[in-house]
Amino acid sequence: MKKYRVGVIGATGMVGQRFVTLVSKHPWFELAALAASPRSAGKLYRDAAHWMMSEPMPESAANMTVLDATADIDKIAGEVDFVFSAVNMTKQEIYALELEYAKRECPVISNNSAHRGDPDVPMVVAMINPEHIRVIDSFRKRLGIKRGLIAVKSNCSIQSYVPALHPLLKYRPTKVLACTYQAISGAGKNFETWPEMIDNVIPYIGGEEEKSELEPLKIWGHIENGVIVNAVTPSITTQCIRVPVTDGHLAAVFVSFEEKPSIEEIKAAWAGYRARPQSLALPSAPKQFIHYFEEPDRPQTRLDRELEGGMAVSVGRLREDTQYDYKFVSLSHNTLLGAAGGAVQLAELLCAEGYID
Repeated sequence: MKKYRVGVIGATGMVGQRFVTLVSKHPWFELAALAASPRSAGKLYRDAAHWMMSEPMPESAANMTVLDATADIDKIAGEVDFVFSAVNMTKQEIYALELEYAKRECPVISNNSAHRGDPDVPMVVAMINPEHIRVIDSFRKRLGIKRGLIAVKSNCSIQSYVPALHPLLKYRPTKVLACTYQAISGAGKNFETWPEMIDNVIPYIGGEEEKSELEPLKIWGHIENGVIVNAVTPSITTQCIRVPVTDGHLAAVFVSFEEKPSIEEIKAAWAGYRARPQSLALPSAPKQFIHYFEEPDRPQTRLDRELEGGMAVSVGRLREDTQYDYKFVSLSHNTLLGAAGGAVQLAELLCAEGYID
């Protein structure tokens, strides 16, 4: 298997650090470039990054010199097969920067939201809508490029509940209510850097509810005339709450269907769900994507967020509801499946399907 040379732009932040840890031990990928802001450029990574991961900084990364993500585009593009993007800039700056990498024929797999609304940029959860990568052909045609691309991850909050709903689309869900209880790492922080979160709950995460209600419709959309056309159903409403948890987004989900399935049919749909990453034997593909717990007090964030290396979804407490057809709770690891790990799986998919060569 060919080794792909990988760059991480925005390497000093929390998601960037997660990318560094995942790439450094990946069987297909080799860390070739680290980049961040001008403030960090020129320093060794060990000096530039305030390390927040629980595992030690990889020695191979620690001794790398950090490049300037904006000023060194040509240098980075010349040294790598593709880059992961986790830069901390304004949305307009990120939009322009990622486009510049793509125009320099450097594929970009982004954890940022800047390009999520572009109809010819695929927003992919590899275990849900891998077929959307085909829209990359239209993106390349529009820009007149051959191997450059932008492919984006969805918002981390929706991966606490959309994976559990996806196998149930055949029953035509009509309305969904999801309340998400989101870890502080989703804000790029830990308790050391955010002591105000200790013994506290904040009932607001800026922009999160809007993204949580709209992004599933793009993921469930279809390609038509070279662009992704969003789905129009189900109707989704959300509330997103920050809770004092290190990692893991938990969702309380309520759903009604046009054709109401039985509880047994729902559990069978979850247990039997398989997707393209598993058939391709991608390194990060979980053996079982959706795990259902019969215990009344599961899933629990601390116990279940690391399931299958943090790349699986845990579901429990499925029961009928008085206002909706059913309710349940579901859990995902927000910086693995929901962020860097999901982007790594997307990169694996793009490599396996021939979009990065």
